[in-house]
Amino acid sequence: MFPLERQKKIVELLMIKKVMKLTELTKELNVSIDTLRRDISLLTKQGKIEKIYGGVKIVEENFGESTMDERMVSHLKEKETIAQKCSEYIQDGDCIYIDSGSTTFQIAKYIKTKKKLTVITNSIPVILELLNSDIELIIIGGKIRRDERSVVTYEYLFNFSQLNIQKAFICASGITIEKGISDYNVEEAITRKKMIELSNEIYVAADSTKFGKNVTIGIAPLSEIDYVITDHNINKLFINQFKKTNTNLIVLEA
Repeated sequence: MFPLERQKKIVELLMIKKVMKLTELTKELNVSIDTLRRDISLLTKQGKIEKIYGGVKIVEENFGESTMDERMVSHLKEKETIAQKCSEYIQDGDCIYIDSGSTTFQIAKYIKTKKKLTVITNSIPVILELLNSDIELIIIGGKIRRDERSVVTYEYLFNFSQLNIQKAFICASGITIEKGISDYNVEEAITRKKMIELSNEIYVAADSTKFGKNVTIGIAPLSEIDYVITDHNINKLFINQFKKTNTNLIVLEA
């Protein structure tokens, strides 16, 4: 494993576990303690992690909303697996909503052969991915968020009452048992709230790093979410907590 790959893996592990001992990291990465210390020294200088007695921890305050370009490649394997699972819930003839997140974007790659499918979206990458397919495409009207490559809703530009959405596939930057799903941007949150309100079934597609976070803007409590689909790296604590809710947590195998 190259140093950059190893350092990226350290950050990803800490985003999930928050705090790790040095002995845990050496076993996980299969490297010597000297190699690990060099990586930790560099990541500390970059402000991504912080040294503590006998281990390291993630610097939470430096991890707000990353750019779309960063999210498109971060945890890509997990996001592709989640998206593939989401596609299994999409049937020929469905009318679905696909959100503007990096995980939900991947869904578009797995549904191109569906028959008589209608996709409503605010994601420009989703539109571009499906443009040459036979899928009926509807993009919501509103303001373009260039950084997110998305359209955020304005009632006077789009008649939402005419939509009959069977399934909505939503992204989230944070998921907790107490507060439900949340996001960093108020306009994206408003769009997601509206689509949740209009849809018969709600699927949240989120990799395991989103769990345990309650970020800036609340979108919906778990009582409004039918399914949460995530990868195998999720902490078992969350699996046990979800058993006490009415939301179906689907954890994919490694």
